[in-house]
Amino acid sequence: MTHEFANHREAAMAVLTSGAVLSRKEGQFLGGCAFDFGPLTEKQIRWLSILLDRHAVRAAVPAAVPSGAVH
Repeated sequence: MTHEFANHREAAMAVLTSGAVLSRKEGQFLGGCAFDFGPLTEKQIRWLSILLDRHAVRAAVPAAVPSGAVH
């Protein structure tokens, strides 16, 4: 089942709370994403998508949000 998240913060929290065994680097990245209100770069969006797939949290990650947008 594919979930659609409202923003990258929700997507990151989904992986963090899924019970997945994460590497330190993955956990740090996801923790940063979960608490950062700023938009992600294209590279960060790709890595978040990879982690969602790797840890079986199937999701549609929102594209980069235009700067100044509230999410």
